[in-house]
Amino acid sequence: MEHIVNQIILTGNLAGAPRYSHENHGRRFYAFPLEVERLSGTTDTLPVLAPLELLEQTPAAGGDTLCVTGQIRSYNNREPEGRRLVISVLAETMTLCSAAHDNRAELLGTICRAPVYRRTPLGREICDVMLAVPRPYRRTDYIPCILWGRSAQEAASALPGSKLHVTGRLQSRDYIKVIDGESFTRTAYELSVTEAEFLTEPDFSE
Repeated sequence: MEHIVNQIILTGNLAGAPRYSHENHGRRFYAFPLEVERLSGTTDTLPVLAPLELLEQTPAAGGDTLCVTGQIRSYNNREPEGRRLVISVLAETMTLCSAAHDNRAELLGTICRAPVYRRTPLGREICDVMLAVPRPYRRTDYIPCILWGRSAQEAASALPGSKLHVTGRLQSRDYIKVIDGESFTRTAYELSVTEAEFLTEPDFSE
């Protein structure tokens, strides 16, 4: 059986009442936003999915601080304008707490398409990587990752199929999408990588 690494720890403030999302194998799941502050003071608003029984065990009101552990999950949402990758945190444990905000994730997966290397207007090196992370029952989650600096250089030369172990922070980012001449604000979620280990060596032949 393939070794699975997909875990995340979040501590933040409940930013909205849980709303019914879906039912799966007889379990009802609810979604709610969790606001997690970065050291810089910027706040990421992250979508959390929790089963009803977990919410009932942890009654919380808006503004309460929650510690959530779980996994990062993805699915393709089919919309009239095309497919959209939806990212969320599937909660496995959840408790009320008074701890400082925290955001730590660890993933082990396979680079599933060619990395995209670029530079910011200020000259910072960035590489966008789509990581395919296995889960039980032959399912796969696709998690967008951003690597920086030296790690970005290494990732830029990695071939699809390379194994990559990363740790970092799940972050939210707003962007504008234009559909039929009309602008819409969308939110993307991605893992900002702080440490990366290539378990399959990148190809530096070019």
